[in-house]
Amino acid sequence: MNTKIIKTLDYEKILHKLAHHASTSLGKDAVEKLEPKGDFELVKLRLQATDEAVNVERLKGNAPFGGIRDIRSSLHRSRIGGMLNPVELLDISTTLFGTRRLKRFILAVHEEYPIPMLKEQVDLLTENKQLEDKINSCIDENGVVVDGASPELGRIRSELRTGEGRVRERLEQMIRNSSVQKMLQDVLITIRNDRYVIPVKSEYRSSFGGMIHDQSASGATLYIEPDAIVQLNNKIRELKFKEEVEIEKILRALTELVAEQVELLVFDVDQLAELDFTFAKAGLARELKATRPRLNDRGFIKIKRGRHPLIAAEAVVPLDLELGNDYSTIIVTGPNTGGKTVSLKTVGLLSLMAMSGLFVPAEEGSQLCVFDAIYADIGDEQSIEQNLSTFSSHMTNIIRILRDMTPKSLVLLDELGAGTDPAEGSALAISILDYIHQIGCRIIATTHYSELKAYAYQKQGTINASMEFDIQTLSPTYRLLVGVPGRSNAFAIAERLGLSRRIIDHARTQVGEEDKRVESMIASLEENRLIAESERQIAEQLRREAEELRLSLEAQQAKFDEQRDKLLERAERDAREAVAKRAARPTKSSRICGAWRRKKLVALKTTS
Repeated sequence: MNTKIIKTLDYEKILHKLAHHASTSLGKDAVEKLEPKGDFELVKLRLQATDEAVNVERLKGNAPFGGIRDIRSSLHRSRIGGMLNPVELLDISTTLFGTRRLKRFILAVHEEYPIPMLKEQVDLLTENKQLEDKINSCIDENGVVVDGASPELGRIRSELRTGEGRVRERLEQMIRNSSVQKMLQDVLITIRNDRYVIPVKSEYRSSFGGMIHDQSASGATLYIEPDAIVQLNNKIRELKFKEEVEIEKILRALTELVAEQVELLVFDVDQLAELDFTFAKAGLARELKATRPRLNDRGFIKIKRGRHPLIAAEAVVPLDLELGNDYSTIIVTGPNTGGKTVSLKTVGLLSLMAMSGLFVPAEEGSQLCVFDAIYADIGDEQSIEQNLSTFSSHMTNIIRILRDMTPKSLVLLDELGAGTDPAEGSALAISILDYIHQIGCRIIATTHYSELKAYAYQKQGTINASMEFDIQTLSPTYRLLVGVPGRSNAFAIAERLGLSRRIIDHARTQVGEEDKRVESMIASLEENRLIAESERQIAEQLRREAEELRLSLEAQQAKFDEQRDKLLERAERDAREAVAKRAARPTKSSRICGAWRRKKLVALKTTS
């Protein structure tokens, strides 16, 4: 996608918004590299990944990216034999921990709700806990190599603490001495050049032996290392050198462990960048209240209440537009400040967003096409340096578009033919539209020329559109009306503003009969549209009321059925219980038979 269209349609501002939702610098870098693509299958995969991330956020909240750092430069240094410092190693450790936590989060979500693309990505991540634990055993959370990193380091630091204790003890004995205190600027122990010193007044320099390591800015204080602790300081200095050598040894060993895993770690970082980028797209969708568009590669666009993503929600006017089925060209007419350019940019920007795998601020069911390229000539790009007029600037840009476009391109032209003689400008505009139409591109063009209204009526596959204008308030509503050409409204506006009726009537006599018929036809169309819109709203209200009544009746019927089923079930249960009780109670004949059998049995026993 050429850089000019990116700038013209403010695509970079969308990337800026998107970057705010990235949790890591890795994700922000991925956002900066995002470009719209003309590959239909690739764009489908991008949107699928965004959809899965949106569902994860909806079900489980934000994905955990805490602790993940951009460790690519550290990994490169380990690969070429450089030694990593403690902070770099700690960043690698926290990134390994963050990777493991993110992986478990995604897998847990997948068990409840299938997210195959995200699951496939995290399956590729390695869980190098052994390296993570090794780094953590040597470096604490502040990036300091701990005593237990090696037995030798522990021994050295133990000796250091003992030596420093002896130096402090010796110096404290000195500064508690009253004869010494009078020579001190402050009764304290400090460090200069890694050696313990005490602040001595400069006038006592000759009376106080030892080595000067520093002095105050005024020269009134000298920081002196007394002769009595020189050997102790030397021992501490020697131990600190050994400490540095041992720490370097530990860091090199850890760096070698990182270098052994560097290829896997680099791969993991790339996957983490892609995952953060994907969840950033979900965050942007949430911010814009955007939905997943349906994609096609046949040049069809159907935007349902689409909103320009850079205009405040309370100010934006939703756009409804369809292009690519019954007609491939839309010509938008109407006065300035009516919103034609915003509508043009909305179509272009939403298309770029969809081609980048982003959800778009429009209602569910909106459809967008994956074009091989989008071209736009929008705004006055007059160049003083190149001595180009407005017309020349537009023509230069349009010539470039005509040269590069293909039948699978979308072309957006603002104020086509403007900046020159109206007769020639309109003729040139018609010729350009004819040429683009023959190529097979999808076109949306705005214009002031009334000749193009007639052109749109006569040309197959072309339709008029206009921006609605409220004649009562003398202000645009910024609604795009497809199928209705724009009216001038100049006479009506002038009359409402108080221009003399005599002047207006005279002006009307100057308008040609053909223009009057066109304006009358447009006025009739607009009147019919308003009537149809009113009737549609009434019908929609009746439909909603009927739907509510249907739902109410269905609820009542369901409640009735439930009560009936409960009554039938209770009746059946009562009947079964009654039958069971009756079967369990012995009858009179059974009692008589039982008594006779018992008497017979007694008689037999007596006889025997």
